[in-house]
Amino acid sequence: MAKYTSILLFSIFVSCNAQQKQNDIPLLDEVKNYTFETVASGIPIPWGMAWLPDGTMLVTEKSGIIYHIVNGVKTEIKNVPKVYNRGQGGLLDIVLHPNYAKNGWIYITYASTEGEGEGGNTKLIRAKLENESLTQIESLYKAGPNTTKGQHFGSRIVFDKDGFLYFSAGERGNHFVNPQDITRDNGKIYRLNDDGSIPATNPFVGQKGAKEAIYSYGHRNPQGMAINPVSGEIWEHEHGPQGGDEINIIKKGANYGWPVVTYGIDYDGTTISTQTEKPGIENPIYYWVPSIAPSGMVFVTSNLYPEWKGHLLVGSLKFQYLELVKLKNNTIIGRQKIGTDIGRVRNVAQGPDGYIYIGVEGKGILKIIPN
Repeated sequence: MAKYTSILLFSIFVSCNAQQKQNDIPLLDEVKNYTFETVASGIPIPWGMAWLPDGTMLVTEKSGIIYHIVNGVKTEIKNVPKVYNRGQGGLLDIVLHPNYAKNGWIYITYASTEGEGEGGNTKLIRAKLENESLTQIESLYKAGPNTTKGQHFGSRIVFDKDGFLYFSAGERGNHFVNPQDITRDNGKIYRLNDDGSIPATNPFVGQKGAKEAIYSYGHRNPQGMAINPVSGEIWEHEHGPQGGDEINIIKKGANYGWPVVTYGIDYDGTTISTQTEKPGIENPIYYWVPSIAPSGMVFVTSNLYPEWKGHLLVGSLKFQYLELVKLKNNTIIGRQKIGTDIGRVRNVAQGPDGYIYIGVEGKGILKIIPN
């Protein structure tokens, strides 16, 4: 018994020490120079947010509902595909085509049972909105095979300045198989043309057996993606295990290491990898230890928030705040809490009106009003 207790105490000691990041950038307390205004309430798990040209909002709710929000009133969009609502899977992100005013395309990711195997996996579709109903639904990509595991679906969608569409899919809990294998889906960020076809310049086009839609690999569970408004680069964050959430700048054909390298440990305190760096693997520009469970992120460009402008906002599911990640070029130079104890922040976005909106579990959509 004494031997077992010694081993247990040693494991706890190692685990706790592994969760301490040396010389980290200190997280400052919030400076409360803003208030929150409820835009829409009664949304259990808001995930994606998009604005129509008339300024009204589309919001996805994980269980499978798309709300059209007009002056605080929610209307459920009809003809939404059936989602696989299990664990972290369900109805996920929603983004309008950059040229939506002319073509009317809306892009959506969700967990779908379509395809091989029991369970579900991440799917990308596009559709049009007519009379509060989705029409002309087109399937663009479906990750496979399905699995009944409930974790790590991703998923975020962004368009870059050249009109390419990127979306993320987590490794679905199969971390020793999927993320490092480019012949398999999951643990990847994909790049497509807006019609779902594969760009000829994708990094693995023509490579035998490869999933040619893959743009980068070695990811765990990316739940935040945004375009840097200055450089045009895609920034991504992803959940680590226990410790090791990362912010990455996505490069063509690059390997981001999971689970070969990681700054985190497994949930039982055991080691996943002893390596945090390795030749040929991209290093994150920042990592969190302990994990904050990041979800959603946005670069602030609005003049309404002069102290936040030019920096990054990231939601924390675990600690229930927004984190202002201050930047100097591609270097993180500061961190500060925003909205302490606001609730589990699922998404953050800047609206066309310049205001910052956050999706908070159990509350709905809130707008940050600067004093």
